[in-house]
Amino acid sequence: MSNPYPFSAVVGQDDLRLALLLNAVSPAVGGVLVRGEKGTAKSTAVRALSALMPDVPVVAGCRFSCDPAAPDPQCPDGPHADLDGARRAARMVELPVGASEDRLVGALDIERALAEGVKAFEPGLLADAHRGILYVDEVNLLHDHLVDLLLDAAAMGASYVEREGVSVRHAARFLLVGTMNPEEGELRPQLLDRFGLTVEVAASREPEQRVEVVRRRLAYDDEPEGFVARWAGEEAELRARIVAARALLPRVALGDRALTQIAATCAAFEVDGMRADIVMARTATALAAWAGRTEVLAEDVRQAALLALPHRRRRNPFDAPGLDEDKLDETLDEFGPDDEPEPDPEPDGDGPDGGGPGPDGGGGGGVPPQDSGPESGLPQDAPDDSEPGDAQVPAAAGGREQRAVSAGEPFRTKVLSVPGLGDGAAGRRSRARTEHGRTTGSTRPRGALTKLHLAATVQAAAPHQRARGRSGRGLVVRRDDLRQATREGREGNLVLFVVDASGSMAARQRMGAVKGAVLSLLLDAYQRRDKVGLVTFRGTGAEVALPPTSSVDAAAARLESLPTGGRTPLAAGLLKAHEVLRVERLRDPARRPLMVVVTDGRATGGPEPVRLAERAAGLHAAEGTAAVVVDCESGMVRLGLAGQLATRLGGTAVTLDELRADSIAGLVKDVRGQGSNHSSGRAA
Repeated sequence: MSNPYPFSAVVGQDDLRLALLLNAVSPAVGGVLVRGEKGTAKSTAVRALSALMPDVPVVAGCRFSCDPAAPDPQCPDGPHADLDGARRAARMVELPVGASEDRLVGALDIERALAEGVKAFEPGLLADAHRGILYVDEVNLLHDHLVDLLLDAAAMGASYVEREGVSVRHAARFLLVGTMNPEEGELRPQLLDRFGLTVEVAASREPEQRVEVVRRRLAYDDEPEGFVARWAGEEAELRARIVAARALLPRVALGDRALTQIAATCAAFEVDGMRADIVMARTATALAAWAGRTEVLAEDVRQAALLALPHRRRRNPFDAPGLDEDKLDETLDEFGPDDEPEPDPEPDGDGPDGGGPGPDGGGGGGVPPQDSGPESGLPQDAPDDSEPGDAQVPAAAGGREQRAVSAGEPFRTKVLSVPGLGDGAAGRRSRARTEHGRTTGSTRPRGALTKLHLAATVQAAAPHQRARGRSGRGLVVRRDDLRQATREGREGNLVLFVVDASGSMAARQRMGAVKGAVLSLLLDAYQRRDKVGLVTFRGTGAEVALPPTSSVDAAAARLESLPTGGRTPLAAGLLKAHEVLRVERLRDPARRPLMVVVTDGRATGGPEPVRLAERAAGLHAAEGTAAVVVDCESGMVRLGLAGQLATRLGGTAVTLDELRADSIAGLVKDVRGQGSNHSSGRAA
């Protein structure tokens, strides 16, 4: 875009603007992950930042943007004899969600490498982003192996492409910015930790601020050039401030007291590893430089903690995001200086505003900070007679108001998988043909060759050497000889939970255990990169409590407020699940489903409940849907109805006790299963 929206014209979003500016001052901070709902100026702010970045001197003709003052000695286009260069604007490169590995890291011509010994390399997006900005929208929807490659390059400052002993390396230092909507699924904690800073963004609830957002956007859309010209002065000041902060950064002193506060804060919040300490130190130093100071103060450490720690303290998607600021202040006070006056505190105990410390006390983006409005969330007032963890829910049709039961503590579950070999999205649950994994064979390439099977290629070329006039010891390889390696790895599945919430399972203690089991399975689905859906049945019918999604925390929230009671329309639940799976197959035919039915097997709702439930189960069996029944029956006398349901579904049954990965019952059954075919109680 020739006239990007001015950075200084962005209304509000002080934390977002500050985090981006700190990375512009010190790319060593490690990038920014921006989490928030759609329509909150995430992409606008990132694109606007690129216009603020200082121009970059480059070696003329170098595809890898080498700096004339310090060219990369290992540059694939080097060695550079002529260092006469030019200056160009810093690039902002966007990585699309559907990008391939070759598009990201570059492509090596395997055929020319084998036949001619030539390293013919076409640079990828990592090379284009060198010394600029790499922007990844919806980073949580990228395949995990692409995210790994991306973050490895960001951490090492270089990209490596290796194919069958032929390797190319080039510099890749860039400001990494990723955006995501948490409702579409989370990043793994290991990947979250690789982003230096994170910010949560949301639309303002203040009418005046929303009006200003709309007014500026309409003015920009009507006349982009005129709008940009009106903000040119603020943009120039901001650009000059970035340059000044970069120049000041090497002279900023990180004293022992500030370093002790950083270490104590990371220890107090129990973050894993040492990356958080390093990122906080770099962020606090950048904050001081941004404020025009040469010494890191306690307020810099506090702001650095608010930006660098929230995403590192989440152990699973059910942990609440954010940081306990009271605990943060207590830690900073405990390890702070005794003989130095505290910075002027805000009356309400908050630290410096999110716009970053500056001479004028305003936000770093040129717009005065504004209140973000009340937070949305749970109702403020709860009934006085509510039990801890209980949620009030509307009464079922024809019944009285009922109370949802809190879920029990989650645990590590046995591995449930879909049998056979799939080819769905990368994940960790079931076997699949994938781009990455162990090599299982070879085939002729269809399209561009990406993974060469060297032995199969040599075998294909060997019989034709005499006809091709081979001389000496070389092997003449032609395109028809090339063989693509076929690999087997793991895929993510659609795990559809069909939960019985009827009166037959409504004993409070029992339902708490059932919810705890489903919560455990949800956590397992998150770790294995699955999509999840939730169907519940009770009373007179069934409903889709959560359509298939990648957000398991949304499923957990729906589960927590799930009411119980009424009859057991098992047939309705199975039919509703059948409809959900039918629609999902049309949307994503490669993703195989796994249906997990959580029930005691009783069918009491509707006409001819047992016969209709049997017919509904037969529909799933006829389509080959992988199914596991979690048997929730309790008591001394057990009817075994859940096991019968599993048989009709063509699946397996597992009790609540056997669902635990470390359960004795499960271990005994596993051992017995090795010597017999009676494995109906084992997880698929």
